[in-house]
Amino acid sequence: MRVPIPDEILPAEELGRVHFVGIGGAGLSAIARIMLARGIAVSGSDGIDSPGLRALGELGARVLVGHAADQVRDVDTLVVSTAIGEDNPEYVAAVEQGLRILPRSAALASVMAGRRTVAVAGTHGKTTTTSLLTVALLASGADPTYAIGGELSTTGVNAAEGSGDLFVAEADESDGAFLVYAPEIAIVTNIDADHLDQWGTEQAYRAAFSEFLGRIRPGGLLVTWHDDPATLALAEEARGRGLRVMTYGESGGADLVARNLRQDGVRSTFEVSLHGESVGEFALRIPGRHYVLNTLAAVAVGLELGQDVDALRAGLAAFTGTRRRMELKGEAAGVRVYDSYAHHPSEIRGDLEAARSIAGEGRLIVAFQPHMVSRTRIFGARMGAELGAADEVVVLDVYLAREVADPEVSGALVASAVPLPSDRVRFVPDFDDVAGTLTALARPGDMVLTLGAGTITSIGPEVLALLGAPAGAEDA
Repeated sequence: MRVPIPDEILPAEELGRVHFVGIGGAGLSAIARIMLARGIAVSGSDGIDSPGLRALGELGARVLVGHAADQVRDVDTLVVSTAIGEDNPEYVAAVEQGLRILPRSAALASVMAGRRTVAVAGTHGKTTTTSLLTVALLASGADPTYAIGGELSTTGVNAAEGSGDLFVAEADESDGAFLVYAPEIAIVTNIDADHLDQWGTEQAYRAAFSEFLGRIRPGGLLVTWHDDPATLALAEEARGRGLRVMTYGESGGADLVARNLRQDGVRSTFEVSLHGESVGEFALRIPGRHYVLNTLAAVAVGLELGQDVDALRAGLAAFTGTRRRMELKGEAAGVRVYDSYAHHPSEIRGDLEAARSIAGEGRLIVAFQPHMVSRTRIFGARMGAELGAADEVVVLDVYLAREVADPEVSGALVASAVPLPSDRVRFVPDFDDVAGTLTALARPGDMVLTLGAGTITSIGPEVLALLGAPAGAEDA
């Protein structure tokens, strides 16, 4: 559901008692966590119980499983997830009572009020880049407030209230949320058509990033990728609007350049220079060229903020990842099992390139769950083509998210486009059969990688259990 943005977004401290409908989700739970740290009265409901829900309860929130009208009786402001429908009883009751109703984007903007905001936008890599920047700033002593679309392994949470004046936030373009914020510094990692169910056309999607430039405060800074025509054009537009620009990449034309990338298993090392002057070697404990680019964006902002480069380097070297971003779930019977959030062809390509470095001499077995009918209809053939970089591929049926099924758009569309021999590609429409299929395929030395933004994340622990992992070994 799309809730209108109010003409005036009040600071969080002026919202009164705040109730979140869908508080267990990544976006709303992050905002709730920050409000709780500021002493704001928070309550919320979700359709199912979860560890995240219970964690908010331990922080002082009144959390409820299930939705009912009487749960908003003593509330001043309602914050609504985009996944909530107009017939939700709490939303209906809030409308009847004339309560202040905010979408996620406006609620996040309310907790940003009065802070120096760094907004991380882009089609791919937002969560990882926001995480890398947060960890680097924490290591340098900046102690920012942060809100991330995934759980940061370093801290175990997706958001925290910091003592400094910086606010680092993932800025989502999928529903136009990033057009509500007013950052001092903005990162745009890349622009690659997506979320066309919301934007309609690729042109409209790209135009939204141009509009985002207008949200950057006068004299502010755009940090973006130099080696892509779309972001390079955005940089030129930003300069034309009087904004400062810093570009990063692997080509000599960028301001911040990574060279001599070396990958060894899960470790990446590379040399960084700024305007031709070396700032030293950096190391990551996560593999993949795309993560190096995300790191450059984080370094660019850290340097802009005047942080010590050695502290930034140490923080980045200690970064252990974000949940669901090339996350090691465990190992059993000589088989390593990883999980990642990739659901767009470009993301699949990047993660499979990284996975090859991890797999070494072993085979790469990938299970992919297409996400949303509209995305699969548009990109299904490209998804299949990118999956051809694996040795064995298992394709699940489409995870519907907020859409309804279309009999003409299923996982079979993706599977049929995988350029591998037919005996190495399987379409497994029954979710309950996936873990068994992967277990039967895997042998010692192999790497199993589950990909997708839906329920496929639960498959990895099932595979480990079937392979004989002891109880509690997952997520080790």
